[in-house]
Order: sequence, then C-alpha cells, then structure tokens
Amino acid sequence: MKRSFNVYTRTNQVIIDGSIFGLSFLAAYLIRFDGALDGSIASQMLLWLPLLIAARLLAHWRLGVYRFLWRFVSLPDVLVIARSLLAVTSILLLLRFAYPGGTAFSAWVHLPLSVIALEFLLSLTGSLGARMLRRIQYERNRKKGLRPGQKVKRVILYGAGRAGVLLLRELRTRAEAEVIGFIDDDPSKIGTMVAGIDVLCGGDAMGKLVRQVRADEVIISMATATRHTLMQILARCKQVPVPAKIIPSLREIIDGRLEISRVRDVQIEDLLGRDAIRAAEFSPEVRQAYEGKRILVTGAGGSIGSELVRQLLLFNPSMVGILDKDENSTYELEQEVKFRDPKAPIYPYIADIRHRQRLQAIFADLKPQVVFHAAAHKHVPLMELHPCEAVLNNALGTNTLLQTSSEKGVERFIFISTDKAVNPTNVMGATKRVGEVLVQISTNGAPMKSACVRFGNVMGSRGSVIPLFQKQIAEGGPITVTHPDVVRFFMTISEAVQLVLRAGTLANHGEVYVLDMGSPRKILDLANEMVILSGLQPGKDIEISITGLRPGEKLREELTCASEHIRSTKFEKLSLVIPEILDQEAFLRGFSLLAKAAQQNDPETIYETLSKMGFGFRSQIQPREAFPRRSSVNSSRPLSRPMPATLPQ
Repeated sequence: MKRSFNVYTRTNQVIIDGSIFGLSFLAAYLIRFDGALDGSIASQMLLWLPLLIAARLLAHWRLGVYRFLWRFVSLPDVLVIARSLLAVTSILLLLRFAYPGGTAFSAWVHLPLSVIALEFLLSLTGSLGARMLRRIQYERNRKKGLRPGQKVKRVILYGAGRAGVLLLRELRTRAEAEVIGFIDDDPSKIGTMVAGIDVLCGGDAMGKLVRQVRADEVIISMATATRHTLMQILARCKQVPVPAKIIPSLREIIDGRLEISRVRDVQIEDLLGRDAIRAAEFSPEVRQAYEGKRILVTGAGGSIGSELVRQLLLFNPSMVGILDKDENSTYELEQEVKFRDPKAPIYPYIADIRHRQRLQAIFADLKPQVVFHAAAHKHVPLMELHPCEAVLNNALGTNTLLQTSSEKGVERFIFISTDKAVNPTNVMGATKRVGEVLVQISTNGAPMKSACVRFGNVMGSRGSVIPLFQKQIAEGGPITVTHPDVVRFFMTISEAVQLVLRAGTLANHGEVYVLDMGSPRKILDLANEMVILSGLQPGKDIEISITGLRPGEKLREELTCASEHIRSTKFEKLSLVIPEILDQEAFLRGFSLLAKAAQQNDPETIYETLSKMGFGFRSQIQPREAFPRRSSVNSSRPLSRPMPATLPQ
C-alpha cells in the first residue's frame, strides 16, 4: 500500500516536470535561432529532447525531489532542485567542451552554449514556479477550510530568529492563524523581512503595534528566552492587554513529544531563572544500570516517586514494585501506568517502611536488585509539631529499609535527600541528614552500593509552594508569603528524577550528589510572577500577604555545608559532595537514643539528641519551653505541648 502511494501520488509531479523540461528545451532553441529551426538544428533538438527529459527526471528522482510535498515548498527544496538541474547541465557543458570537434557525431553532441544556459534557467524557473503556484493554491484553500463561525486569529511572533521562522512555517499550514509580523529586540532586524514577513518593531513598541494591527495573540517564538525577557514580554502584553503564548521548550521538541506549533501558555517552569537540564539521551551506562532489573520504589505515590516509576519503565525493567502506605495515590499511579501500557511490569505494595516483617515479606516476593527510597515526611512545620513521627518515619524507617535491603542482597540503594539536610534548623531536615549518614554507614564493608541525592524544592510537587499559590490565586487571594527575603532553589520534577537516575549509576559507598541548580529564587518574586501569569496585577487584583517564617524555616537553604567539598562528575551539572567525617560510634549512640525517644513519644529528648549528633542541627525551638519535661518518658499522658488553635501554614 505504501509503495503504491509513493508511486501514484508523484505521477502528476513527474508529468508536469517532464512537460516543463521539454518546453524549456524547445523555447531555448526558438529563442536562440529566432524561431527558424532548419533541418540539422531541428534534428539535433529532437534527438536531445527525450534524452534531456529522461536525464532531468532521473536526477530529480536520485536526489529525492519527488519526496517533497509541493504545497510545503521551501528554501531547502529550492536548493535541492537547483542542484539536480545543475548536475545535468554540467554534463551537457562537459560534452560541449570535452568531446572533440570534427569527429563522428560531434555535430549532434555539441549543443549551443546559449541553448544550454537558456534551458537551465527556463527549467529552473518553470519547476519552481509550478511548485509555488501549488503552494499559493494550498494557502488559499486552507483559509477556506475554517469551520463555520471560526475566526482567523491574527498573530504576532515575538522573536525573528530560527525558532520564529520554524514556527512561521508551521503556522502557515494552519487555517486558523494568520501571522501579521515579527517583533524583535535586535535593532538590525527591524524594517527587514524574514521568510517573507516584516519585522515591524522592537519590544518597546509592542503595545502600539498590537492595537494598530488588531492582533489577537502574541506568541513568544524564542527557544531560549531568559526569565527577565519573559517577564518583560508578559508585562507588556498585560498592559495592552493581549494573550501571550510560548513555543514548547527545546527539550519537548527534540524528544518529539510536541511540535513547535503546539504553543501553550507561559508556565511557571519557564521562569526558573536558570537553564534547564537538557533532556539528552540517557547514556548506555545509565540504561544498563536499570534495564532488565527488579526495582523497588518507596514513596511511589508521591511526586518524585511516581515520576521515578514513569522514567524507570522506559528502561524496560523486569519488574517495578511501587510501595506506598497511601493506597489512593498508589492506585492512581497503577491505573495511570496501566492505561498507557497494559503490559507494564509494575506491582503495587501497600506498606509502611517502619514495619520490618512487612518489608521482609515484600523483598522475598519482589527480590529487588535496585531500591529507590523516596518515602518521607517532608512538611517542615508539621514535623516541628510532631518530631517523634518525623524520626520514626524518616530516620528509623530508612534504617529498617537499609538493613532489609542489605540482608536481601540488593545491589544498589539510592536515598532521596533534601537541601534542608544541610545545617538543618528543623526536625525534617535533621532526620533526612540522619538518613544520609545511615546510608554512608551501611555501606562500610557491605557489597550493596548506595548513594544519596540532595536537591531543592520541586516545582509542582504536592505540598510545594506553587500549587498553594495557584489555589490562592484561584480563590482571589491573598497569596501568603512567609518573609519578603526568603529564597529557595527550584527544579522541575522531571529534572529531579533525571538527576536521581544518573546519580544512581555512580552509587558506591554512600556518596552524596547534588545538582548545580543555579541561583535561588526569591519566593516573593515567584508570587508576583504567578499573578502576572494568571493575567492579573499584583497588589491590585491579588494581594500578597507577609505572614512570617513558619517553625523550622530558614531564609535561605544551602546545598552543601561549609565543611563539605564539591567535585564534578562525568554527568553535566551533577556534582559529588565530599562529606564531613563524623564520629561513627558517637553517631550510632545518638541514633539509639533518638530511636528510643521517638518510640517513647519524648520530643524534648529528640531535639536535645539531634543537636548533639554532630551534623550542625540548630533548632529554632527551645525544647524546655516547647516541651516541658514529663515526670517519666514512659508516661502514658498526652503530650503536654499546647497545640495551636490552627496549624501554621
């Protein structure tokens, strides 16, 4: 079926081209000899006519000219057609000068130079003209193809570079969009034409231009626009006002997930303020680490865990166990994966990582070779209210999982940590730091390879600031920001998982890996930008309220301690942290006290013990004030710490 399509749909093109070549050859002779073709000249022309047509059609076929669609003819097509015609013309010239005169057939072989030149020019003009007429016809028919009542959208492209030209070419194939012109901030481009479209003005005059040409939409056609540029364009569009769209990221286009013409609203991820990780192909080493393996992901129902499962399935593992104590999120992930691929090798487990016997049963069933540990309590203010739960889950649960993994012969263990583990001022960060040290200790003399991956806030994850701001904007505000100077590192969920997968291949003796996340972002700036993205004005349509730092929060997070050193790895933007050396015996004694205090519901001892374990924990809460000492840690009386009327945000 495919063969017949390729043959018969190109027949018309071959017939038209053959006719053009024949008429061009005839016209060249008529022009050269003023229409007076005597016997020998006419004989020469008639002899060469079928040969020339056949040669030109053969050259077109060999160079792939007949694979091009005439309605989409463009500059690359023109160059190929010209090269094909020039190849045959070169042969004619070679015969004209190289074939010796006065020999047999020389009178037939030696075509007049003027005929050769005229035939080439006429054939080129005719070939391109036929294709351009087809494109013009297609463009007119396309405009007629609108649905009843559908309006042609008048569009301005902001950015007259390569991405803008590619987008223009795509939009020209769509009936619903008409490109009015380009805007570009490069003064040398203003007043010029790019791909047949005028570059009308710079960004400063955008408002006047949009009103003048009655544009319906501005599309940001820049592949690598900076955060400052995007915010500037959005602010100008808001003043007009006119909707603003943006082309997909280079990553989405290269991956083949989206075409450049699939424009979308500007998203908060576009305003990270740093270059996103390129979605390059995973190296063979990364693929080999997970292909055909039995893998267990804890906390699989969460943002990081679920994305880990999605990306791991791309490596064709033999089985992926998705473990979480939240049955709803586990069920939703299972259904999502099975919907896309009913044969996906996943198996759900509902379990709590603190229960050793339950873990042992799961390991006996799945027999995992690789474990990604993403399960954790991560909400800082809640863990300040419930430090015992933070220790039981984040520290003791990690220890139980590590011991079970080592006992059951796991080959590779990857622990998901956080920037809050660096110089922690809250229980959540401190317990994640305890987890990092436990991973390092567990690999001493053990065959299991392990690593920790430390990164900042994940945009769009459950409980992160982005969904909170989106909800507050939807409800009309106010947006609550804890402090005007608070800053955080940000990355996308997909970037975080790429980091984790690459770092997992480097796992050996509990190393800590971090991402070069660029400069941290001010949360107040992020709130203002999200209001603008929503088409509203900060302070006018949506108020921003400063509520004060929450328990355990810092103004600025860090990715490394002052005593830690950074070393580059073979993966771009992935660095190895050389950790400070802790007294292992003292740490384990502290961990034993920590476990006992958590099991006995003694938060005061937890704070005191964490501050003495040697990794820089400095609580913002005074334990003796917040947790008055009870007469006995074994007392069954409820916690004497007064609970607030409402939980802090």
